[in-house]
Amino acid sequence: MRVRWLDAVMVAVTAAGVLAAAPAQAAPSTAPAAAGTRAMWLWSDAPAGEVVDWAVAAGVRDVFVSVTGRPAGAELARLRALADLAGTADVRLYALGGDPGWVDDRRGALGWLRAAAGTGLFAGYHVDVEPYLLPEWSTDREGVAARYLSLLAALQREAALPLEADVPFWWGEVSVAGRNLAAETLRRVDAATVMSYRNTATGPNSMWDVGGDLLAHGARAGKPVRLAAETGPTAGCGHCSFAGRPAADLDATLAAVDAAALAAPAPAFAGIAVHHYDAWRRLA
Repeated sequence: MRVRWLDAVMVAVTAAGVLAAAPAQAAPSTAPAAAGTRAMWLWSDAPAGEVVDWAVAAGVRDVFVSVTGRPAGAELARLRALADLAGTADVRLYALGGDPGWVDDRRGALGWLRAAAGTGLFAGYHVDVEPYLLPEWSTDREGVAARYLSLLAALQREAALPLEADVPFWWGEVSVAGRNLAAETLRRVDAATVMSYRNTATGPNSMWDVGGDLLAHGARAGKPVRLAAETGPTAGCGHCSFAGRPAADLDATLAAVDAAALAAPAPAFAGIAVHHYDAWRRLA
């Protein structure tokens, strides 16, 4: 019992220290993105020309490009080709990386960021850590969340370019030392993308509905927040993805989300990211 009590105290002290070390909150300065503002994840080594052509046709301005911790050889050549074509097409590339284990491997995470920075090819960094996938999340949620915030703070200090993070839509339901995890995450990044994976635009349990909490936090923090749509298979969740549906359904749904954001209005709304390029292309 004494050990558990000491563990609880240490978590509280660590969490309080992490929260106290966060940078001061920026004044709200966001405005809703124009209708049709899109981004997408790119996890594969798809040909650069095809990726950029698709991005231009789909109105994608930002591409989150998966990068290893040591980009070299064929990977670096592919990234350079992608950057050359994207620059000509006015498409921005963000280095995409992350792993739940990063919460306990800050050296590895910072090494990844430095390697991505060293290429000189990116407009910023987009991290997809998802610490809730760790087994400890079910037994020590606050401790894992505190370490996650500490990781983001370390990445933010190191990053000379904008830092973005993927977050689940329920992030605001989690507390760390009595503070809201969504709000604390936004204090440590320049923007967030909410995994609002639903295949309806508005109404109960829709993209707009589940993404609303993070949009509200973004508005208060003055930080842009994207919503997101899934196009790949999602086992056991038929309402989470557009997989197997016509591309026209996705287009119409995203347009309806744009309209809802402009009508609200939602000042933090920064458009919609589609997960992910290869699955999106497979829609009929």
